[in-house]
Amino acid sequence: MELFNEISKFKAETDGDKNVLKEAIEKLIVMLSPFTPHVAEEMWEITGHTTLLAEEKWPEVDESALKVEEVEIPVQVNGKVRGKITIPADADEETVRELALSHGKIKKYTEGKNIIKFIYVKGRLVNIVVK
Repeated sequence: MELFNEISKFKAETDGDKNVLKEAIEKLIVMLSPFTPHVAEEMWEITGHTTLLAEEKWPEVDESALKVEEVEIPVQVNGKVRGKITIPADADEETVRELALSHGKIKKYTEGKNIIKFIYVKGRLVNIVVK
């Protein structure tokens, strides 16, 4: 569904864009084939292919494309989400702590209060307990 949604949003303006869009649609059809073999085979034929979809190779995974540089994580204060911060994917706890505590919305809830506990679940969330 995520791939379909991204394909739907994509606006092909150049010939290169059209080629990328065509390849994405073809890969989507290949990935649908185990779930809806007859419908996928029809779509494969509509896209201009004369070979059987069942003979097509499964798409290769490009590991480098899966690497994420930055992630957006929620920051909770006393268990309630008070904001979100964008951090480097490989950030250590100290870096995340600095970013979270310097965020405008979070400052409002932590200024002048004693931080009892700072919990960081790597790449997922920050929870700050204040009193």
